[in-house]
Amino acid sequence: MSALHPQRGTRWWKVAFGVALVLVIAVVAWAAATVLQPADDPTQATEYTTVRVEPGEVGLSLTLQAAASWELSAVGTNQASGIVTGVAIAPGDEVSQGSVLYDVNERPVVIASGEVPSYRTIDDGAQGEDVAQLQRMLAATGVYSGDIDGRVRWGTTSAIRAWQKAIGVEQTGSVALGDVIFVPTLPVRVSLDPEVIGRGLALGGGEAAIRVLPSAPSFEISATDAQAAAMPDGATVELTAPDGQVWQAIAASQYRDEQSSTTIVTLDGQGGTSICGDTCGKIPVAGITNLLARIVTVPTVAGLVVPSGAIATDADGETVLIGEDGARLPVSVVVSARGMSVVEGVERGTSVRMPASTGVVR
Repeated sequence: MSALHPQRGTRWWKVAFGVALVLVIAVVAWAAATVLQPADDPTQATEYTTVRVEPGEVGLSLTLQAAASWELSAVGTNQASGIVTGVAIAPGDEVSQGSVLYDVNERPVVIASGEVPSYRTIDDGAQGEDVAQLQRMLAATGVYSGDIDGRVRWGTTSAIRAWQKAIGVEQTGSVALGDVIFVPTLPVRVSLDPEVIGRGLALGGGEAAIRVLPSAPSFEISATDAQAAAMPDGATVELTAPDGQVWQAIAASQYRDEQSSTTIVTLDGQGGTSICGDTCGKIPVAGITNLLARIVTVPTVAGLVVPSGAIATDADGETVLIGEDGARLPVSVVVSARGMSVVEGVERGTSVRMPASTGVVR
């Protein structure tokens, strides 16, 4: 009996090896069938509805608020003393040589162009750059035609009297300190400081009363980090003006406001132009004006539109729509946003399959 044991052990080993070999073959066959089988054919979906390819528009925008404000800078100093009895201009008005700004003790204070501020009475015999500035103002108002030589002689004195008559004050032939405020550039849009120049307010001389406006106000948007990320430099922004007009702008730069923990996006006009052009006067000079801002994150494109869920990729990696009859319809996607896509390569009105799992029915 003991002589038969080696032969029986050999038989059982062969049987076990055979079983293992069968199992290995089965596993390999399963892997080949599972891993190497071709991708699912999008035409074989069993549950679907249909949608039609129709004209439409696809785009994406973000709506926030923009703040518009004027950055005023002081340019002129009042030298008149007394009570303000009248204000002749409104904030933002454009003034030029000889424009009346306000009245002090019923005496007009006018504006003129010049780098040298008013510092003395200008009368017969006076000489200097302030005299030349006065002569230029008198010439601009049409009462002086002599040389701009910076010297007060008979011709200048006569012109001063004619100017005084025109503005309704005593014709003395001399210009008192405070009658004229010189500013560097004219014409310019200005605003009087309402805390200094107002009916009934007292002036002692030396007040920074005249503030000049830049050519356009500044525009900026306060945004969260996520919102700012959707507004890269150059992004299109549409601002709704106070009268409903739409101003075109672009996102220009960003900086962090640590105090409010927000990102400030500054705006510029397109092509280096002013955002508000020749209608900037619609923005009040005082305070901040809030405007509706539409930030275009995906430019609107018109074309033939389908739900993005109807677009498939077939086994060859080609982008297709699946016709109602199961036919592949190769297309190219122009733009996609909010679950819709503009496509090219298919005819209007074509009925295509839409997987039912998307829940979109048209």
